[in-house]
Amino acid sequence: MCPMGKIASCQIAFTPIVSDDYMEDVDKVLKIIDNSGLEYEVGALSTFVRGEKSRVLSLIPQIYDAMDDITNFSMDIKLSNICGCGK
Repeated sequence: MCPMGKIASCQIAFTPIVSDDYMEDVDKVLKIIDNSGLEYEVGALSTFVRGEKSRVLSLIPQIYDAMDDITNFSMDIKLSNICGCGK
């Protein structure tokens, strides 16, 4: 059983708006997510991230700050206190 109060799940869709190489920018974001050590699944339109609430929440500003000077972007974020794991 999941420790529901301690786990957060998040769906992140990062979309470069003005970019010389949008796939390179998306790859940079995926590298940030990978380096976070959080559990994640890359999908066709977004990436699902799950882990300790404070680590999931700190990932958002990490992505923002890293990409802010690289490209203009939109980041759609869905956050849940339901861990997304089976019971």
